[in-house]
Amino acid sequence: MATLILEPEQIRKHNEAFLESHGSPMQGMGTLSAEMEKVVRRLMDFQVAIPSWALGTGGTRFGRFPAGGEPRSLEEKISDVGLLHLLTGSADSISLHIPWDQTGHPGEMVRAANAHRLHFASVNSNTFQDQPGQKHSYKFGSLQHEDPATRAQAIAHNLEVIRLGRELGSKSLTVWLADGSSYPGQLNFRRAFQRTLEGLRLIYEALPPDWKLFIEYKAYEPHFYSTTVGDWGQSLLYAGKLGPQAFTLVDLGHHLAHTNIEQIVALLLMEGKLGGFHFNDSKYGDDDLTVGCIRPYQLFLIFHELVEGMEERGMDPLADMAWMIDASHNLKDPLEDLLQSIEAVQIAYAQALLVDQDALDRAQQGNDIVEAQEILQDAYRTDVRPLVEEARLRAGAALDPVGLFREAGLRELLIRQRGAGARATGL
Repeated sequence: MATLILEPEQIRKHNEAFLESHGSPMQGMGTLSAEMEKVVRRLMDFQVAIPSWALGTGGTRFGRFPAGGEPRSLEEKISDVGLLHLLTGSADSISLHIPWDQTGHPGEMVRAANAHRLHFASVNSNTFQDQPGQKHSYKFGSLQHEDPATRAQAIAHNLEVIRLGRELGSKSLTVWLADGSSYPGQLNFRRAFQRTLEGLRLIYEALPPDWKLFIEYKAYEPHFYSTTVGDWGQSLLYAGKLGPQAFTLVDLGHHLAHTNIEQIVALLLMEGKLGGFHFNDSKYGDDDLTVGCIRPYQLFLIFHELVEGMEERGMDPLADMAWMIDASHNLKDPLEDLLQSIEAVQIAYAQALLVDQDALDRAQQGNDIVEAQEILQDAYRTDVRPLVEEARLRAGAALDPVGLFREAGLRELLIRQRGAGARATGL
């Protein structure tokens, strides 16, 4: 079984040195108010899933530049997520992509995850690539395909992913379809939608009663004329037609430029159809960049809608919403990138928890636009990093995760353990 390359004692010593040189995380903030204490507790509870495919260096169609020491098996991926959870206290689950992740014996994988205090989040199917030995090609689509045998193959794959997910203890299936067209006239839009709906219905009917189906959407890529699940409206249509276990999943990078994602979030919450998130960031399109590195204010506004909308509906942030990072670029160390992403999510969440919602409601009802902006920006401009650090300290995690990752030479240790040429399996 894979073992951690970082011991809790190293974290304790790191935190002691940090406190000696920097002082308490709360230094300068005084005694925590009841409001601030609530934020710290909420941060301690908050967990975000790590996608297995982000543990290795991503790439573009032009190249891939592995970091070395990347996980060569699912067991090693679980070990890497365990390391992230140890450093942050906020990454207690791993999301798998089938067949990128070869599960082998699911029972063994469950035991490996439990050894690292992890569980399995949503399982993801793959009908956007042809796999070795596959009988029918997805070149012209999967659930939308003109050929019934190809559609049946895609449905069967999703049913197999559900079966594997049940053995792993997962409670949800995420479906992202690359189906679409790149040329006018290539596809009958209505037939494509209807065939896709019929396929999703068969998948939906196979869900265990305590599972959820997340329908992800994307405006373009790999097709550049139409996408069969191209936006939140199409995803919502499918989810509404399928039933109460079907939800829309929002990937922050899967929108056209300048889309008001926070408004989409608010409306999906209102309809009871927002199932979860794939967090990343982008400048131009689906860039797969580190969360919060380009549009941190938008991330805060999204979390504001989440906090306000979930509280109004009496939702449990942990039980009623799926949170997952989905970023995989080819330049950064993958684990350092994930550490930065986790912190960006925590910061945006903490800022949103500080919004004076009663005052904002009054400003909105009085059409006081200036005051409404001041209230939001006052929360956004608050340096909540001490609160995030305090939450990590209380959880026994590292006060400076990236700093400790480098200080302990963890990438170098992984390279020595796995090899400089080790590439992550799957993506």
